[in-house]
Amino acid sequence: MKVKYLSKQTKDGAQLNLDALYQIAPSCFTEAKGEDGEMHRVVDFNKLRLLLGDQTVEDAPEVYDFTWVGKRAALREAAAPINKTLRPCPEESVDWENTQNLYIEGDNLEVLKLLQNSYMGKVKMIYIDPPYNTGNDFVYHDDFHRTQQEEDEAAGVINESGERMVKNLSSNGKFHSDWCSMIYSRLMVARSLLKEDGVIFISIDENEISNMTKLCDEIFGYSNHIDTLHWKKKKQPSFLAKHTAKVMEYVLVYAKHFDSLEKLSIETLSDATKKVINISNQECIRHFKAGVRVKIGNEGVINKGRYRIKTMDVEYLSDVRYVNGKTIDEVDVLARFSVSQDKIDNFIDSDLLFITANTGLRRDVSEEETQNRKAITDLLLSEYGDNQDSDKEFLNLFDAKYFDYTKPVKLVYNFVKSNLTGGQFVLDFFSGSATTAHAVMQLNAEDGGHRKFIMVQLPEETTSDSEAYKAGYKNICEIGKERIRRAGKKIKEEYSEAKDLDTGFRVFKCESSNYKDVAFAPKDYTQDMLAGLLDNIKEDRTDLDLLFDCMLRWGVELSMPLSSQKVDGCTIHNVNDGDLVACFDGNVTEKVIDAIAALSPVRVVFRDSSFNEAAQKMNLFELFKQKCDWTDEEEKNNVRVI
Repeated sequence: MKVKYLSKQTKDGAQLNLDALYQIAPSCFTEAKGEDGEMHRVVDFNKLRLLLGDQTVEDAPEVYDFTWVGKRAALREAAAPINKTLRPCPEESVDWENTQNLYIEGDNLEVLKLLQNSYMGKVKMIYIDPPYNTGNDFVYHDDFHRTQQEEDEAAGVINESGERMVKNLSSNGKFHSDWCSMIYSRLMVARSLLKEDGVIFISIDENEISNMTKLCDEIFGYSNHIDTLHWKKKKQPSFLAKHTAKVMEYVLVYAKHFDSLEKLSIETLSDATKKVINISNQECIRHFKAGVRVKIGNEGVINKGRYRIKTMDVEYLSDVRYVNGKTIDEVDVLARFSVSQDKIDNFIDSDLLFITANTGLRRDVSEEETQNRKAITDLLLSEYGDNQDSDKEFLNLFDAKYFDYTKPVKLVYNFVKSNLTGGQFVLDFFSGSATTAHAVMQLNAEDGGHRKFIMVQLPEETTSDSEAYKAGYKNICEIGKERIRRAGKKIKEEYSEAKDLDTGFRVFKCESSNYKDVAFAPKDYTQDMLAGLLDNIKEDRTDLDLLFDCMLRWGVELSMPLSSQKVDGCTIHNVNDGDLVACFDGNVTEKVIDAIAALSPVRVVFRDSSFNEAAQKMNLFELFKQKCDWTDEEEKNNVRVI
């Protein structure tokens, strides 16, 4: 058997496009021998043209197109694979073992590419607040075709992590072009992460609203443009304005697929549930017949008495027994009900009413209500917040203002709330002060949801004269992580009844590959170098580094639970009860193979240096195949070596 190695690079964007095209037009493909001598699946353009009929154009003298200097390079950059990894940082994380949330430091284009294997088609919502191109913003510099020295000289700014940025001054001859190139490549990759019913919200101001709209029309498709919302960022205009006083910004909304996206609405208090009690109403009694769902447990008794809950008080006027998750007794309940007796009866008959885990009362939203919710409209209302609100929110957590402009929690909160994000991924790859993470935790606390955030931010350095630097924060990521810690703690204190609220996050940092660079010409090798290449893994990399790199390469989510065990002197790492099992120690024995096989693994990874010789590797792999009862094809697909 020929052992398969895990790829050291991210997926090639061109290959992803070919795979997508093959799904809808397999007849346009044939096979041809590549430069490596192997046969590859390739597009036959003549067949493709025939399939598309007259709906093609080539070298037409006049076509409608949005272009700029550097667009082709940006398109190539979006598709180009990279050889990097995400290194885990448990020491900077919160609740590492249990959290489902991620905070990733690094160039967001590189991070988005690294996330493709594990999160392609899984993100329900993206919110970004990118640089507005005001003439004083740093934009990411993505021209990797020059030498390192040329790149550094051109960019002019290098942070402590080696990330390169350039200040996009309005005097720059390619002022708009550089900004368009920067955002274009990132949106191209980000689109691949959205679910079929996913949605993206993009905050932008008047400087680039027209260009951003054209970019999104091209990337997401004009027909998937849901709306361009107006957000009132200031309560009062500036009196220093030269011509007109600007108080508005814009939020572009695009669906992955227009017909798959549900109505965007903040009318209900949650994605799937609604209150039946309102604290401002008068107390009254409602009669509950048997058959009400109970989320406390499968079987037990709710004792007669008053239960004080943060958002409601409920008094059960007699004991209530429940079996198989439903009440078997009728009971009168005293509370500040917001619905009539007839509606209570209807909710019970429709299996919508339930007793919560802390003995409160809520109901599920019916399918009819979901379809009839009032859609969101322009954001001129107070519940969306403004810049003054965002400043107050930040100062409630920190002693000083560290950002000139941040978005209010309520703005992002309502975007997250507006689509059915319940237990799904919410991504922000221009994370900044981590408002999106704050909003996700706040909404989860209020409605019991289990949304998971993924924050991505370049560790831009704070300037030496800034309040943030004086407070000890060397870069933006340090502030963002601290905000999540403080906001999470505050929310947990305010919503003490939300026992399973996830306010933690796993920290990862985008860094160079775990593997040594062995691409030297024969004349460049020395005896010392050859000795060092007996193992292809860099000396400073840990088992945890290798494990998460394997998860990235093989499409396993980075938030999955981890466990490990020692067998015959080797450590076996187990991700999500067998989704991926790895052993990176030397001298893998039959006992280790037995222990791994007992886990019924879906994917298995070994280190190449774990085997003393090729014959031992083949023997153990054959043994492994027998113990897992796998066919040759299953073993080929399920086992990898690094």
